[in-house]
Amino acid sequence: MNTNQSGWHVLYVKSRWEKKVFDSLEEISLKAFLPRIKVINQWKDRKKAVHKPLFSSYVFVYIKSSLEFYKALSIDGACAYIRFGNEYATVREKEIEHIRLLIGDKEITNIETGVKMPKIGDYKKILFGPLKGLECEVLKADNYGKIFVQINSLRQNIMATVPLHHLEEVLT
Repeated sequence: MNTNQSGWHVLYVKSRWEKKVFDSLEEISLKAFLPRIKVINQWKDRKKAVHKPLFSSYVFVYIKSSLEFYKALSIDGACAYIRFGNEYATVREKEIEHIRLLIGDKEITNIETGVKMPKIGDYKKILFGPLKGLECEVLKADNYGKIFVQINSLRQNIMATVPLHHLEEVLT
């Protein structure tokens, strides 16, 4: 794990703490980015425009040193940096700029985010864990970041729940 890699890192924060963590990062002079979008909340008796984070529980922080890496993590409400395997998730400056442009354009409305779910029948290869290297077929996909797979081996079927980030596309 390389904590010295400078650039935009993704800080996972407590639910509904995004603005507090963002403000705290700026208070200690760390460059941070919290993309927010305007949404209309409607109750029985009224409507109200509020700004909500584009990515729930995520705050982007620009890290230049190990000291800044750990300073950001010590903020109240900060939980961990997002990682994929042993690598910390980093976002390129160009991608940050695209997000800024997207949320800054008043003509673009109804912005939504989501993770692309695999389709039933897709073939995937497991990248991590005890089933690493095995190919499987997607039988069911749900909204919990996991899929159910069937692995044919020894003429037996194995049903397993595998996190999405453990899978890669298999070219057929």
